Amino acid sequence: MAPKKSEKKADAGKVAKAVKSSVSRKVKKVRTKVRFYKPKTLTKARDPKYPRKSVESRGDKLDKYRIIQCPVTTESAMKKIEEINTLVFLVDINATKPKIKEAIRQLYDVQCAKVNTLIRPDGRKKAYVHLTQDYDALDVANRIGII
Repeated sequence: MAPKKSEKKADAGKVAKAVKSSVSRKVKKVRTKVRFYKPKTLTKARDPKYPRKSVESRGDKLDKYRIIQCPVTTESAMKKIEEINTLVFLVDINATKPKIKEAIRQLYDVQCAKVNTLIRPDGRKKAYVHLTQDYDALDVANRIGII
């Protein structure tokens, strides 16, 4: 069947429009920067199918028993206990002063006024724990078993 006149007119109108308009080509993107930046693509959140470690981490590895290793019982340490109300301990190398203070409070039920630390030439850390006036270092030392 032949196309109707109205359809012919519509096709002719399309052709006329196409002839009058300019032929458009794809415009090349003008780059203004020297560097090429990789385009940002879709990044999805990780959704692992199985855990990469078979066992979860233990949490805090420096507990109070690991921080305080042992008391020092040398003559100079005894002198400090008697004269300046100070206990001397060997502590973990990674222990900080606040952690040492907290460990002493939990283990021996005493309040520390101040903690001084030093690292000995053999690589171990030594802590001088000054007790508050409420506690006597000699009593605490007896209770621990140093004296």
